[in-house]
Amino acid sequence: VQLEESGGGSVQTGGSLRLSCAASGGTPSGLAMGWFRQAPGKKRESVAVISRGGSQSDYADSVKGRFIISRDIAGDTIWLQMNSLKPEDTAVYYCAAGSRYSTLLAGEIDYWGQGTQVTVAS
Repeated sequence: VQLEESGGGSVQTGGSLRLSCAASGGTPSGLAMGWFRQAPGKKRESVAVISRGGSQSDYADSVKGRFIISRDIAGDTIWLQMNSLKPEDTAVYYCAAGSRYSTLLAGEIDYWGQGTQVTVAS
């Protein structure tokens, strides 16, 4: 399975961005998918995860109420709508996929995208 992100960029504090991740190869609809991020000097962290069918999702406390993860019906594309962005959201955002929702939440990732930079200026 290959994952390709798009939609990163630079915005001012309070702005919005929408990230997309297109999966190809294999059976991406059978995978849980999500977004992780890594800021300079920090460990990679989970941002949001969505189940195979899209019925379950989970968010890091730091983004709850501001970010929304969604998935298309075909199951091979996910999005991350990021609103009310803060400078601390600045990071490289990675699309990820795993065989189980529970293990993806725990950071057990089978597939990674190449990452897309999000920069929020104060």
